[in-house]
Amino acid sequence: MKFFSRILTIKTNDNMEVVDVTPLIRESIKETGVTDGLVVITSRHTTTALFINEYEQRLVHDVKEFFQQLVPADKKYLHNDIHLRDCPPDEPKNAHSHIIAMLLSSSETIPVIDGALAIGQWQSVLFAELDGPRSRTLNVQLFGNSSSAN
Repeated sequence: MKFFSRILTIKTNDNMEVVDVTPLIRESIKETGVTDGLVVITSRHTTTALFINEYEQRLVHDVKEFFQQLVPADKKYLHNDIHLRDCPPDEPKNAHSHIIAMLLSSSETIPVIDGALAIGQWQSVLFAELDGPRSRTLNVQLFGNSSSAN
């Protein structure tokens, strides 16, 4: 059994954005040569999330609208009282982003079978930016049987 680790960088363009990272994960599997095992993807930020679902633009729009209604950015949150916290004065008022991230997940674990992600036809690995735009990182760890000498 072999173990591989990668750091992927995602540059987001909007405050709230959903990015399909499935091609990046598939490329990591291909590069490592893992044929059968597991891939663990972890977001390294408290205002981002990972989840598996269909990547379809109208659904992405619906998801963003749902979270904006469920956890509105303009609500009063104690975390946004920047002047009462020990933090830089340019700290963003992002309590809503932290709360949405808590409702989702910061990681996904997916089987790799015959060198491919074991996900359904319409499923994708999706990265949610909740406090952007920013440069973000994902940790990708693969372990399993490998056909290459990596």
